[in-house]
Amino acid sequence: MTQDTPLTIAGKTYHSRLLVGTGKYRDLTETQQAIEASGAEIVTVAIRRTNIGQDPEQPNLLEVIPPDRYTILPNTAGCYTAEDAVRTCRLARELLDGHNLIKLEVLGDEKTLFPDITATLEAAQILVKEDFQVMVYTNDDPIMAKRFEELGCVAVMPLAAPIGSGLGIRNPLNILTIVENAHVPILVDAGVGTASDAAVAMELGCDGVLMNTAIAAAKQPILMASAMKKAIEAGREAFLAGRMPRRRFANASSPLDGLFL
Repeated sequence: MTQDTPLTIAGKTYHSRLLVGTGKYRDLTETQQAIEASGAEIVTVAIRRTNIGQDPEQPNLLEVIPPDRYTILPNTAGCYTAEDAVRTCRLARELLDGHNLIKLEVLGDEKTLFPDITATLEAAQILVKEDFQVMVYTNDDPIMAKRFEELGCVAVMPLAAPIGSGLGIRNPLNILTIVENAHVPILVDAGVGTASDAAVAMELGCDGVLMNTAIAAAKQPILMASAMKKAIEAGREAFLAGRMPRRRFANASSPLDGLFL
């Protein structure tokens, strides 16, 4: 039986390949329960939108996702320039006592939320030089994915579809090419809508999937979080097992050869 290896990012290993966000839940209690049901060990937090200590008068998210239990992954959601993204990462490092692992995203416009690749490259270059461990959100372009890897990013996170769209993986062959060319973890980020989308990403050979809206916007987020956990595990096992080849015509499960007549 094929033995799997754990997900390793920036030298740290994780048993779960599902990464989750903290936005769009009804309240902190639902946030906590959904994250627990997901089994995720890495939880991403939008520094510009979430209180993790900036405002002592407001509830602190870290009270329900304690850093001694989860790896907190600060992200630069809401940043539209390289300067804003770099500034946000520096703030996160200060708030989290020197924490260097960050998710970099620099958006191009408010309608599509597609990444601004030029600005993302600029920010990544600065952050890598400042010893940040950069997990970078990008489009599904294999050339750009490889460039971010060569730049020194510790993980590359191509979108499956626009953020929050729930459309699933629109360009599976692009994702497959990115995976085949990579020497760092590849995690699908954005566009997953349901459990089957997550399973497809894992069957393509991705190292993990990051999602938020697919869980938080479900009618029953806690139940969906549990479904996503199982989908990630099933998709990974299917990838390791190696699917049967696709055939144009039927191939009987019980062939006629060797029949007892």
